[in-house]
Amino acid sequence: MNQPVKIVLLGMAVLAVIGQAAAGADWPCYRGPDRNGISAETDWRSDWGDAGPKVLWKKSVGMGFSTTAVADGRVYAMGNTGKKSNTDVVYCLDAATGREIWKHTYPCPLEPKYYEGGTLSTPTVDAGKVYTLSKMGDLFCLDAGTGKVLWQKQLNKDMGFELPTWHFSSSALIVDDMLLLNIGKAGLALNKNTGDLLWQNGKDKCGYATPVLFEMDGQKCLALFGEVTLFAVRQADGKPMWEFPWKTKYEVNAPDPVIAGDQMFISSGYGRGCALLEIKDGKASKVWENKAMAMQINCPMLRDGYVYGFDEKVFKCLRLQDGAEQWQDKSLGKGSLMMSADGRLIIMSEKGELVIAKADPQEFDVVARAQILPKTKCWTTPVLANGRIYARNAAGDFACVDVAAGK
Repeated sequence: MNQPVKIVLLGMAVLAVIGQAAAGADWPCYRGPDRNGISAETDWRSDWGDAGPKVLWKKSVGMGFSTTAVADGRVYAMGNTGKKSNTDVVYCLDAATGREIWKHTYPCPLEPKYYEGGTLSTPTVDAGKVYTLSKMGDLFCLDAGTGKVLWQKQLNKDMGFELPTWHFSSSALIVDDMLLLNIGKAGLALNKNTGDLLWQNGKDKCGYATPVLFEMDGQKCLALFGEVTLFAVRQADGKPMWEFPWKTKYEVNAPDPVIAGDQMFISSGYGRGCALLEIKDGKASKVWENKAMAMQINCPMLRDGYVYGFDEKVFKCLRLQDGAEQWQDKSLGKGSLMMSADGRLIIMSEKGELVIAKADPQEFDVVARAQILPKTKCWTTPVLANGRIYARNAAGDFACVDVAAGK
């Protein structure tokens, strides 16, 4: 393993554990504080029995696919009111009760294109502020306590960034004072406090994944999916470092790259499949490629040298070193997942069933199952935070269930 990469990843993991412990295992952004979909929270229950976990509260948050941010006892969610009023709503809710604390609204079309439409990106909470992005390019910095607009930008009409076919879906990545987005050909950086432009890499169509931070040759870099290319750029100034061609049907590159030491696992849907890349000597080269896991929307999980994720509608486990399929399960449809640090996979099926399984390369080892949402399309990643699991579906049905230890 490349030693500088190893040091940075271990450092990030330690900081994530410390940060979550200090903040009560909050989940303040897309894929969590370590941006890998893994929660450090392990003291939670999955022994529900036939009754399932207790539902603490439910709410309708509007049409969309945004997942949830949780910070300082509050939940941040997004949805669209639908064709009649064409309005996006950012909700701030009490995490324990679902009580609405504030909401922020702005005009935005539903834009259903071979799917239900609605919001795509996830709120990011940082230092008392909330950053949200609409599919049309409305970028807001809101006061986390009140919802007051601190600054805003229009990335498409005012700044000229071209919309991809299914519109913008990147969530904000905050690094120091930078707000980083997968917007334009290969990324965009703004000052998180003012919205001022720091760097950009062209205004062509972007991909649909969120930027992923990694280190190469002692420098912080970003892995960004463009339309048909995986780019690596230097985080400080956006300087291109390398690129790897990855053309997909309909130019859909949505799952984030997964960092594994000095390697990256990538996957895209519509039959494109997956590949393992090695990052060495300032470039990316292919270790292997196959069609065993074509993830259309959500991100896979990595544990102990094995990858868990959806090959379209089939849930699978692959061996990272060579891409060999270990097992498959067809009971979940096109679902989504995250994981806790003890190796429990937290999965939402396409029809709103919460499934807990062990990350076991030998078999699909289910610990518990429970129907917690209506049996309609559910493609959004669940979130575990502070002894609660939050889940939503495309129609906007939002549920909070109790999985706290000792209950």
